[in-house]
Amino acid sequence: MSRLVIAIDPEGEPLEQWAKLASQVCEEAWGLKVGLPFLLSYGLRGLGELRRACDKFVIADLKLADIAPVMKSSAALLRGYVDAVIAHSFVGYAGALDELKEALEAMEMKLILVASMSHRGSEEVIDPSIERVMEVIRRADPWGLVAPATRPQIIRLLRERSFPQKIFSPGVGAQGAPPGSAIAAGADYEIVGRSITRAPDPLAAARAINLAHRRALESGRGAG
Repeated sequence: MSRLVIAIDPEGEPLEQWAKLASQVCEEAWGLKVGLPFLLSYGLRGLGELRRACDKFVIADLKLADIAPVMKSSAALLRGYVDAVIAHSFVGYAGALDELKEALEAMEMKLILVASMSHRGSEEVIDPSIERVMEVIRRADPWGLVAPATRPQIIRLLRERSFPQKIFSPGVGAQGAPPGSAIAAGADYEIVGRSITRAPDPLAAARAINLAHRRALESGRGAG
């Protein structure tokens, strides 16, 4: 099984280019992740085209961080187009993540919460509050978590504290973490964007990353 989630982050390219790329790398991907640049560039039509090109698990990386009615309304617009939505943990449970999770379940979508981010700024506010963040995560009981490959100690902490959720790790490649390093630390999936999508041969790049994942799992340290 692939452990690779490919991030689709446009910079002005036509939608057809991304649909073609998704089709090329689809066999190597477990899923796809799209964020605001994709949604603002191509809208729901773009999501439909992406799914037709590669019918895999699709994550909407909205990083929702608002009161419940706003987050629920935002997620509802993507119903039928994506399988999961990413939200921030720091907004808290009551009046926010409690209602969002309930709404997503009713819409047959999964909730993924950010435990920490892959950039250095996460060490300024989010990481020093990781104990409180983990309390929110336990209450919300999401399906998945985001934890950075750039700081594998966060991944290990979540596993040591017996969080059972699927862990998705960004920061591989362009941000410096080696492919397979998050898997070795206990993540279930690595999120990779530019190292694949901007590579001269995206399919070969995706295959190389999947090979690194298999080696990490064979070492006996990866998540099962």
